[in-house]
Amino acid sequence: MSLFDKLFGNRPKPGRDDGYFQTLTAYTPAFNSWNGQLYEAELIRSAIDARARHISKLKCEFVGSAKPKLKSKMLKAPNEWQTWSQFLYRTSTILDVHNTAFIVPVFDASMIITGYYPVLPQRCEVVEYKGEPWLRYKFQNGDVAAVEMRKCAILTKFQYKDDFFGENNDSLDDTMKLIDIQNQGIEEAVKNSATYRFIAQVNNFSKTTDLANERKRFSEENLSKEAESGGILLFPNTYSNIKQIDAKPYTVDPEQRKLIENNVAEYFGVNEKVMRNEANGDELDAFFNGAIEPFAVQFSEAMTMAIFSERERAQGSYFIANANRLQYMSVTAKVQMAKELGDRGAILIDEIRDLFNYPPLPDGAGQVAPIRGEYKNTEDLGGDGKAVESQRT
Repeated sequence: MSLFDKLFGNRPKPGRDDGYFQTLTAYTPAFNSWNGQLYEAELIRSAIDARARHISKLKCEFVGSAKPKLKSKMLKAPNEWQTWSQFLYRTSTILDVHNTAFIVPVFDASMIITGYYPVLPQRCEVVEYKGEPWLRYKFQNGDVAAVEMRKCAILTKFQYKDDFFGENNDSLDDTMKLIDIQNQGIEEAVKNSATYRFIAQVNNFSKTTDLANERKRFSEENLSKEAESGGILLFPNTYSNIKQIDAKPYTVDPEQRKLIENNVAEYFGVNEKVMRNEANGDELDAFFNGAIEPFAVQFSEAMTMAIFSERERAQGSYFIANANRLQYMSVTAKVQMAKELGDRGAILIDEIRDLFNYPPLPDGAGQVAPIRGEYKNTEDLGGDGKAVESQRT
């Protein structure tokens, strides 16, 4: 089976004759990918990559007893072609570029769901088939497929007009034009810096044909491939008032370049330090709160809705993508937390080791919470089990 067949199998392909699914706003429920070269711009790609790299570190888990076989297959990877890190990176990238990301189930030969995969359709529309809404995908190679909407996860950004899909990135057009002009200016500046131009007055020529012949002769002797001037221009004594032309092409000044960078950073929720891996401590924590956590919440909820039925969700089964926020802390703050909480038995040894990216201790030795000698567990005193500081005598 091909990748396309494994993703969609022999699913029905409802067409327009089956009718569109009517939305509350009566807005045609169709998604079209933007044809602009957004991801080709270096600055844009750096901003998108910064978010995707951090999002790819999220840890995906299943909670509850529902779908045990699917949970077992997806424990290490979401499908047979990607790791969870690759899956999250691509999903985040698609979402940032198109403001809508589609995650579809992977089917085996028996049409049983074995995983999930992020797809990038050229067009997607919501249609009604046998009284149920379906997502009908059309890809650039012409393939068409459809899957029940309840089995797919849809992530969106800037969702306004459409009830299901996010807006396009047309609001970034002005910034994209500035980036293009800036790159062209730099390119032309490099070209001009390697070009020698001059003007000169030529004497003793009365006919225009003589002037044209002299121009041709000068070019052949000094500027042609066959010329052996050694990079030195030789002017005859008939030339006077020889002056070099200094070309000064326009390039974006530092303040304007900073404005462009700020526009991109604000649009994608990153900053220069995050893109350059220079952020730490409070800066990374703010980045987590503003960029990583919103994605994790939406992704977790969308995947939960796609994987589990309403009854399974009511019984406590759900999917979650989370991150160890403490990893964003500085080393000094980690040491202080380990000292303060570890001494009081508030966190396990393995949890302390995880703060510093150390593996758990073997044989479960780290699944204990030691308490320093000057602290005493009140269970020994008939209390509620909380650790309190004992009275020193």
